[in-house]
Amino acid sequence: MEIEFLGTASAVPSKQRNHSSISLKAFGEVILFDCGEGTQKQLTYAHISPMKIEKIFITHFHGDHILGLPGLIQSMGFRGREKPLDVYGPKGVNALFNAIQHIGYFVINFPLNFHEILEEGEVIDNEEYIIECAFADHNVPALAYSITEKKKPRFLREKAIELGVPIGPDFGKLHNGESVIVDGQEITPKMVLGPPRKGRKITYSGDTRPNERIVKLAEDSDILIHESTYDSSDCEKAKDHSHSTSKEAANIAKKANVKQLILTHFSTRYTNTLTIEKEASEVFKNSVVAYDFMKIEL
Repeated sequence: MEIEFLGTASAVPSKQRNHSSISLKAFGEVILFDCGEGTQKQLTYAHISPMKIEKIFITHFHGDHILGLPGLIQSMGFRGREKPLDVYGPKGVNALFNAIQHIGYFVINFPLNFHEILEEGEVIDNEEYIIECAFADHNVPALAYSITEKKKPRFLREKAIELGVPIGPDFGKLHNGESVIVDGQEITPKMVLGPPRKGRKITYSGDTRPNERIVKLAEDSDILIHESTYDSSDCEKAKDHSHSTSKEAANIAKKANVKQLILTHFSTRYTNTLTIEKEASEVFKNSVVAYDFMKIEL
């Protein structure tokens, strides 16, 4: 898994920080979380082809999280995209789809599927991962997302050989959950697989006030990406605008028992984010501040 921060600013971008967007390269695909203005240019700098993006998850419909989406979709059409693009978001995403279809003159010749999420819980459950969501506490409908890897149990090679399974395709079948027949005897996956293994987990808050639903969603995550628009000296502004301070984000990380907290979505008032990182680290030691084009390998 590789996470890359394409934009780490809040409502107003700066010379150093673009509007919000995060890419995740995993499971043979690229998944995008939010798509603020300028995202497709950031993708170019990051050497990520928009044509490889298969899914986009929108946290909410403030401009700094969605205004890059119409241009990105149009560019995909100009470049001859054929494979489907799936866009997920909170209530209102279908209206966004209708609006995008009427911005300017362009042609989309690929399947464009918008999915409106009305309930918390499971969004996608496939062979490789589960994506879940929870309602954030913002001043418009908003979601937080988690993605959890489905990690296969370890294949016990020596045990399989001991049971007479020939080295070859049957090993793969057993590891994928299929039984095989060896000398008239059925060998089941349970006989040659180790105990269940916990997969990697990433959670992204989007814009929110501190929220127990996000604590639950983020529980035991390897990485929690949480907004930190303000430091604690601006806690009243955070409340007024439905955002979080660095200390509040750190408390969420601590409660959720995550391994690492990455702070993002900073107000332009902070040309230096050392205070934000210091405050968070005092509450949750493994806290870091994101910057544009920062990469995290997991």
